[in-house]
Order: sequence, then C-alpha cells, then structure tokens
Amino acid sequence: MTGSVIFDPLLEWSLVWAAVALAALFVAAAAWRGLSGWWLRGLAAVVLLAALFNPSFQQEDRTPLTDIVILVVDESASQRIADRPDQIAEALSEIEAEIATLPGTELRVVPLGDGEGDQGTLLMTALAEAMAEEPRARLAGALLLTDGQLHDIGVAPEMPAPLHVLLTGRAEDWDRRLIIKNAPAFAILGEPVTLTLRIEDQGAVPDEVATGTAVIQIAIDGGPAQSYRVPVGQDLDLPVTLPHGGMNVIQFTLPTLAGELTDRNNAAVVQINGVRDRLRVLLVSGEPHSGERTWRNLLKSDSAVDLVHFTILRPPEKQDGVPVNELSLIAFPTRELFIDKIDEFDLIIFDRYKRRGILPALYLDNVRQYVVDGGAVLVAAGPDFAQAASLFRSPLGDILPAEPTSIVIEEGFTPEVTELGHRHPVTEGLEAFAPVGEDGEPKWGRWFRIIDMVSVSGSTVMQGIDERPLLVLDRVGEGRIALLGSDHAWLWSRGYEGGGPQLELLRRLAHWMMKEPELEEEALIARAEGQSMTITRRTLGAATGDLELTAPDGTVSLVPLEETRPGRFEAVVEGPEIGLYRLREGDKETVIGLGPSAPREFETTIATGALLEPAVAATRGGVIRLADGTPDLRAVRAGRPAAGRGWLGITPREAYLTADVTVTPLVRAWLFLLLGALLIVGAWLREGRR
Repeated sequence: MTGSVIFDPLLEWSLVWAAVALAALFVAAAAWRGLSGWWLRGLAAVVLLAALFNPSFQQEDRTPLTDIVILVVDESASQRIADRPDQIAEALSEIEAEIATLPGTELRVVPLGDGEGDQGTLLMTALAEAMAEEPRARLAGALLLTDGQLHDIGVAPEMPAPLHVLLTGRAEDWDRRLIIKNAPAFAILGEPVTLTLRIEDQGAVPDEVATGTAVIQIAIDGGPAQSYRVPVGQDLDLPVTLPHGGMNVIQFTLPTLAGELTDRNNAAVVQINGVRDRLRVLLVSGEPHSGERTWRNLLKSDSAVDLVHFTILRPPEKQDGVPVNELSLIAFPTRELFIDKIDEFDLIIFDRYKRRGILPALYLDNVRQYVVDGGAVLVAAGPDFAQAASLFRSPLGDILPAEPTSIVIEEGFTPEVTELGHRHPVTEGLEAFAPVGEDGEPKWGRWFRIIDMVSVSGSTVMQGIDERPLLVLDRVGEGRIALLGSDHAWLWSRGYEGGGPQLELLRRLAHWMMKEPELEEEALIARAEGQSMTITRRTLGAATGDLELTAPDGTVSLVPLEETRPGRFEAVVEGPEIGLYRLREGDKETVIGLGPSAPREFETTIATGALLEPAVAATRGGVIRLADGTPDLRAVRAGRPAAGRGWLGITPREAYLTADVTVTPLVRAWLFLLLGALLIVGAWLREGRR
C-alpha cells in the first residue's frame, strides 16, 4: 500500500488557471488602490482557488512485478564447431542458477537457429522479437550468448536496460577458408573459362601455418583429385576447360590443418553447364536412297549442328565415258576429311556406305583410331553391310560391335526395345514417343529390312525379327560406336503406319556419343531444389546398394534407393542444413551443394565482439569471453556502468501492478467555504472600520 497527494481539479485546468489569473488581478488592484484589507482578499482568493484545485490523498494497492532478463542463445551452425556447444551448455546452466538467486527476477531464454535459406545469424531480429513480447518497464537487461558473428546488426533495437555479450570461442582460434569469387553458370566446350578463387586465413594463425602458400585439390565430377600449391591471401584466376557437355561439377578442397577451427569452409563446389558452340557432323552416304534425305533433314533441323554431307553419286567403277571436267560433281575430299580435319568432327555417320576404293584402308583405319581416341561413329547399315564390300571387312570392323552373317531379311517387323534397352538411357522410355493406334495402345510403324547380325560386344538395345540385334552400342577406348542394322528408319520420319520416334532416338544417340552425363549408362546424379535433393542412380544392373550420404558436418547415413523404372533408382532426401553433401553408391561418386558449399555462417568463424560493441557501449554493458569464466550478475542503478571484471549488471525496474486506487479529499468543501467566507467578511469589516 502506497499513498501520495494529488490535485484533482473541479473544473478544466484551463478554467482553473484563468481563475488564478483573475484572482491575482483583483488582489493586485486592491493593493494598488491602498485598500487596507487587500491581504485578506488575497487569502480568501487562495482558499477559494485551493478548493478548485481539490487536493486529495491517493492510496494505491500495488502488486510488485518481477524484473525480466532476456537471454538469446545463438545455436546457429557456427556455434556447433570446436567446443562451443559445451561452452553454451555450461554458461546457460550457470546463468539460470545465477538468475534464480536474484530476488524478483525472471529469465527468458530465446534459442536462435540458422536463418531460413542462407540468411545467416539473425541475432538482433530474435532480440527485438523477444522484447516485443515483454513489457519494456520490466526489462532489466539482455544477454547475448553468441560468437559475435551476426548478419542483422542494422536492426538492433533500442535498449531500455543494459545489453551484454557472452562470447564463445577462444582467443587463440584460427581458421582457413576457400572463397569462390567468380564462377560462370555456362561455358562453351573447348574454350577455357576463368574462375577466381581466394584462400584466406583468419584469427591467430600459427607461425608454422602462415607460410604464404597452401595446397588445393581439384576434382571434376567426383573423379581423382589433382593437387596444386597456390598463394594465400591473393586472388587466383584459374582457367578451366570443361571435359564434357552438360553439368560439370568441379570440387575444390583445402586439406584440413591441425588446429584449424573447422573444415566446413575448406571446400567449394562449382557447377558449370557445358554447352557446345556447334555440333560438327560428317554424314557420308554411300549412295542415293530413300532414307538419305531423312538423315539430312533431321540433322539440318537443329540450328546448332554444322553438317558436312557427301553422297557418292559416281563411284570409281562407274565408267560412262563422260570427261571428269564436264561433270557438275564435287570430288570427295577424302584426305582433307579423314586425315587433316577428322578430329574437328564430333560425330561421323556412315549411311549405307560400302567399300568402293574411295576411302583406302588407311583412311578407315584413321577413323578407327579417331574412335579409340574419343570420337564417335554411327553406322546405318544397308544390304551392302552383309556383302563382301561391307565396312565390317575393313579396319573399321575391329571396333564394330556386331558381325553380319551375310543374310538380309526383307520382311515387315516392328522394332522392339530389348530388356537391356529398357534400362539403357538411349532407349529407355522410348515407347512414350510412339503414336497411339486405333486400339488406344502405343504402336510404332513397321520396318521392312533387317541385316542379320551377331552381337560380339557392347549392348543390344533394340531388336527385330526373332530377337535379332537391330541397334547395338559399344564403347571403344575413349570413344563410342553405334551400329543400326537397318536402312528403313526413314519410314518412321515419313509417318508410315503412324511412324515412330526417329528424331528422339537420333537425338539420344548423338548425346550419348557426345558423352552427355544425362545419358550415361552408369551414373549418379543429384539435383537440388531448396533443401531437398533428388538423387538418381542409373545402371544397367538389376539392383543397386544403399546410397552413402555424407553431410556437411561429416555424419554419414545410408539412404535406400527405390526403383522407379527399369535401370533407374531414385531417392528424395531433405538436407538438414545447407552445405556440401557427398554421395556414393558402389564405384560412383558425386557431390552437391545445398545453398552455397560454404554457407554464410562459415564465412567468418572467429568469435569476436567487434560487431556488437557499439550496441553494447550505448547501454554501458560489457563483452566477456566465456573462456575466462561465466560472469556474476549484479544489480546496478540505471545510468551507472553495468559491467566490470568478472561481473555484469542488470537494472532493477521496480515495476508493479496497481490492484486498487482510493482518492480522499484532504479538506472538506464546507471547510474551504467557511474559511473563504470568514476572510472575505474580515476584509469587509477592516475596510469599513477604516
């Protein structure tokens, strides 16, 4: 119970003050005129004005409220390195015990995790939100249990009480990090692209480490890493030439050094999509036929294809007596194409070609070597493939995946995808491109010729009559070769009996020969969308093992893969945190980054109070390292220093809740009236007697 004297005027304050001014004027006039009772008039005016002010005694029934101390506990990713979790747990326990000993004081603990996406540590946002939920009149102080690395200092709230920082980490901490300063999203194959890297040391770097150079390891698509020694603290321009089309995953890694704070920022992944400037294709047609124009139209329909097409119209054995200088034909530039410029082509197609002496065995052997060295050849066989002039009976036969039996079957049949073909990326799901027949079922049009062959190597992905090989794919050395055992694929393009997916088949064949990762038979592919990873394991095998997933913090988990369609096994994984994930299944490895490989939390990992010092100094608070011990908490008056050696201060607010208020006038109204009347009568009598 508390009491105080208050004034509760009977009129509006403006009228009361007007009455005061009027009374003062009248008293002054009486004194100026020399009236002997002017002072009695003045006392009477004072009494009447006091009645208007109505002095009262106010009694309040108050319930004292506790003071509130807010403790924001930074539990972001950078607080989970080294021994910081132990420091946090110990400090939290001691602060809770310390607050419990302070009378009338409560502790509000606010945990703070990682910001959504890659926003970093939103420490001040968490403090402002916690303050908004508490009355400012009860806030006695705020403690920030953090490493001092925050990313929203610009939204620091105005503090009505001291703000203190309890700093994790140690003064001797040091760290090395890898920064990718510049990396393009696309690059043209065969042309170098420049990446800009930088290696930085932070904190108290030991003398034996501060040598000015560091070893960096670079790996592409999870392959073997190569090591290079590069300078520290300087921008490094690294020219890179992509090895293949599609997505190229380049991983940079710094070996973890003894005593380093964390290795979470020692790795980075750059994903660059390799695109071909132009696809150079050489199409050699052995003779004019119905499907020749189809091949040409298919290849010319893509503006990114540079096509060189030669059709042999006048073979050497044709002797019609016409002089060569009178012919409007272009001589076949055999040497230029198959010796001088063969390496400039990405794909060579032999369409119904047979040996006629135009291409000597030396040139065909050069084509064979071109494939072994990484080139690609597609042979579209016609009836001549089964004869003595077959390409199989040339040096090119050493790398062909099937051998002709000299039998040509001319009979209608529908091409079918083999069991292996349903798992091979070139032909898997090809039925989805088939036209729909009258019965509502997908159906391809028929072909009417197949060259009887015996597969000797590679993968038979399509078959014809009596399961005879129709399309056989094989890898030779660094290159690839495909053999199509029919020259009637053009019937699909013409729409015969509904046609078929010749365009899609040719596109996949070309991409497979160009070694596009999306069409590799054995591949481990990961795609990220937000915090979710879609992992695809493609294989020609019937089953796969569990996926080994290594998280950014080093924890390893096994993820089962589910077969979604033949040869394709998938899993969807929610990444618990942003960073670099390593995936492995069997002998296939890959990496993927959720968000940046080195998140914002790990850009700077050395604990420091520099960012928070201005906000702390404004409230006369303090910054204390937990490595020096958890400080004591003391009560200090507002405006006084709130920090010292080994202690931090909070300001008691003495807030209360008023339960009841009683107001009692100090003087009764009749008493004011009586006193005023007596003084007025006294003034009248004194002046009348005079």
